[in-house]
Amino acid sequence: MQCENCHAELSPDVTVCPKCGTPVRPASEGEAGEGPVLQTILGFESTTDIQEQLKSMVDEYGIGLIVKRDPRFIALMRDYLPEHDRERKLLIRMIFQNVLINMLRAENETVAVQKAKNYMLEDFFLSPNAAEFVLACYTYMIGWHYESPLREKEPEEIEKEEEERKRRGPVFIDANVYAPLDAIRHRLSGNIAISEGYTKIDNFCFEGFGFLKTVKLPSTLLGIGDYAFSSCKRLRGIDIPPTVKVIGKGAFSQCTKLAVVKIPEGIHEIADNTFELCTSLEVVEIPATVSSIGSGAFQGCEMLKKLFIPESVKFIEDKAFAFCENLTIHCYKNSYVHKYCLTNDLKVETVNTGISLRSRKKSVEDDD
Repeated sequence: MQCENCHAELSPDVTVCPKCGTPVRPASEGEAGEGPVLQTILGFESTTDIQEQLKSMVDEYGIGLIVKRDPRFIALMRDYLPEHDRERKLLIRMIFQNVLINMLRAENETVAVQKAKNYMLEDFFLSPNAAEFVLACYTYMIGWHYESPLREKEPEEIEKEEEERKRRGPVFIDANVYAPLDAIRHRLSGNIAISEGYTKIDNFCFEGFGFLKTVKLPSTLLGIGDYAFSSCKRLRGIDIPPTVKVIGKGAFSQCTKLAVVKIPEGIHEIADNTFELCTSLEVVEIPATVSSIGSGAFQGCEMLKKLFIPESVKFIEDKAFAFCENLTIHCYKNSYVHKYCLTNDLKVETVNTGISLRSRKKSVEDDD
């Protein structure tokens, strides 16, 4: 194995080139058979052109020029993107904030992308479209496979999806269940992909699969059963399709390596013990469709620091956040969640209604 920048010979276990300092991305973490994706992000009509220009620059000069912020870097960005002043400045700004270098240093591409997205949204307050544009450009530039949820779809693709929906008609959650007997052949696998067509992952389906690192779920999935991925000790990240409407109790409990989870729109309840003892969990996105959080849902999530809970949440059961010593809950002032935090002596930061929960401008706290 050689360094992409200086071509020095590297041992398999290094993460940074000892000669030039360029991050070394593990070769095994990409999606097998899937390359980078040319895509146009909504609001950034020139995304594909910029992606191709950045890839050409990296192919000619190497990624080390960018991550080390070589003095020639700014000049080359101007040369390759002369007509895209706004986009160029955004990309340069995020590079100087270490977004790209942190992505390259991560052990898993899926986790790296989700962390980068949340970093840009929470710390720099980029719009979702701007963050997706940056990710689309960076992932294409370094050869990662990433399909943005905010990409513009071709008319033919939209028409095909609509025809497929009409053909299928109404689909029920138990129409095609992926059962423990289906999963057993993957007992010793590290990375698996579940075929399209399945509508539910059955209860206890992958419970205790100690080798499992990544799972690709089908776009047809509607539900994840009770304790479906419980005690998958090596599972680092999982993309839950936007079609999923139900996540059962304890579904990801004791997944001690799980770092990032995005709960899709349409989920109404975070059930009991869903993420209990996920001791590496750092980032969770709770959509505005969620109305309740069950008992022990995040109990023992030691690394969880921020949780943005929308105004839609009207009920939180006991011990939902027990033993989350580093957690600060962000919510709206005088909301049910705010009052729950005050009653249960939880650290809380609030904003006034109408202001984004991710805003740094806080309200005067009632518990000062």
